[in-house]
Amino acid sequence: MSIIIFLVILLVLVLVHEWGHFFSARRFGIRVDEFGFGFPPRLFSFRKGATEYSFNLFPVGGFVKIFGENPDDENLNGPDHELSFVSKPRWKQAIVLFAGVFMNFILAWFLFSFGLMSGLPTSLGNELPGYELQDVNLVIMAVSPSSPAGEAGLKPGDVIVSVSSLSVDIGESGDYLEDINPEKLKAFIGAHPSDEIEIGFTRGKKQDIQFVTMVPKESVVDGRPAIGISMDQIGTAKLPVFRAFWEGMRLTLAVTRDTAIGLYTLIVEGLKGQGSLAGVTGPVGIVSIVGDAYEFGFAYVFSFAALISINLGIINLIPFPALDGGRLFFLLIEKIKGSAMNPKIANTANTIGFVCLILLLVLVTYHDIVRLI
Repeated sequence: MSIIIFLVILLVLVLVHEWGHFFSARRFGIRVDEFGFGFPPRLFSFRKGATEYSFNLFPVGGFVKIFGENPDDENLNGPDHELSFVSKPRWKQAIVLFAGVFMNFILAWFLFSFGLMSGLPTSLGNELPGYELQDVNLVIMAVSPSSPAGEAGLKPGDVIVSVSSLSVDIGESGDYLEDINPEKLKAFIGAHPSDEIEIGFTRGKKQDIQFVTMVPKESVVDGRPAIGISMDQIGTAKLPVFRAFWEGMRLTLAVTRDTAIGLYTLIVEGLKGQGSLAGVTGPVGIVSIVGDAYEFGFAYVFSFAALISINLGIINLIPFPALDGGRLFFLLIEKIKGSAMNPKIANTANTIGFVCLILLLVLVTYHDIVRLI
């Protein structure tokens, strides 16, 4: 299920990005030769106007072939050169290149807004002013695999509904924890460092309570008794339509800012030789995260898709060959020098950039697999 959801998310994000390029190119009279759904080999296609719409075997996104995006003799001097990308003013070229990124930000805005309208899970204390959270529960956010909780079978997304300690004597009840919250649970575990702890929880949409038992272990961080979970009090923030769109826009801008700062820091540290892939996640890691988000509900999936969309947009703006940002950077160079770049240089740079990106993707994927193993 996690892989299917990931593929659907990827397909939507990439198609929305490519549709931005497609729509703006068509509006400026640029010929679009193909709009592809998925990647080859091709299954079937049909032509409408000058554009061929293809449906391909691998549903991992899509692509558009814009006439003249990669300069050659045909689109520079051929009979249809007036319909080519390179024949248009540079400001129109810039809009076409930026349109894909713009659509990623618009999609993130709509996803966040829809989440707020339908009921977006929100941490207690981070709710919007004037709106109280509904159905606040203590939710497990992460579980250490080799911890007591992990060995007992607890998973992210489980809702803790009861906590009690069992004495050494079988069948004899111990203390019960009332009004469960993270601080009280930590204190309760600290007060029963060697007792068997029984935790009642619900999972997913099922409301029946399940029970597991475990004995706390000393934390490797601070030496205190722990069961190996991180947790938070999560409620539902549900807003009316107009307020949801307003807050969705604010959330999109805030996440965009924070993501851009984080990416800038990662690049700078990498150039200084201080970078690390520990905070970088590739396709394999994202599938795992999608699975965790799905356990919390579809509102989490929408929010996670919005985060990926913002990341996709920001990464595409990096001035690196083969990315939209790289092509925008070439336009800036042409504007400064007052003439077009040598097509061979531009095409070679984009090819090299594409190979580098593929190699980086392979490296990140390998790192994801090693972490899972």
